[in-house]
Amino acid sequence: MFGLTFDKLLIIGVIAVFLLGPERLPYYASQLARLVRTLRDLASGAKDRMREEMGPEFDEVDWKKLDPRQYDPRRIIREALLDDEPPAAATKTVTPTAPLAAGSPIAAIAAAGAAAAGTTPSAADERHRKLAAGETAPPPYDLEAT
Repeated sequence: MFGLTFDKLLIIGVIAVFLLGPERLPYYASQLARLVRTLRDLASGAKDRMREEMGPEFDEVDWKKLDPRQYDPRRIIREALLDDEPPAAATKTVTPTAPLAAGSPIAAIAAAGAAAAGTTPSAADERHRKLAAGETAPPPYDLEAT
C-alpha cells in the first residue's frame, strides 16, 4: 500500500517520536487510532448501505471485474472489434476483381453499371483504378474522419 514497507514505517515512527516528543506522542497515537476506526466504520457503512439498496443482487456482482486496475485498453478494443453487429440491409456495390485501367471498355461498363444501379464506386475501387497519362490522383479524403 503506497509503497510503504515495514522498514519505511519504522523510520517514520522513529522520526515521529523525535518530532512529537514523549509527552505529545500518546495523544497523537490515539488520534491516529480514532481516524483509522472512523475510516473503517465509514467503509463498512457504505458497504452495508449498498447491500441494503441493491438487495440480493449485491452479492452477485463480480467486483473484481469492476476494479479499475483491471483496465486494459488493448483488450477492450479487441473485444469491441470482434463484437460484430449483424449486417444492415445489403447494399449493391460494384467491386472489380482486378484494377481497371482508365479509359478501358471494362471500366466504362463498370462505371455505367454503377451509375445505372444508383451506386458509386467504392473508395477501394477508386484506389485500384489506374491513372491515365497526365492524370493526377485526388488527395485522400475520408468523410467519416471529420
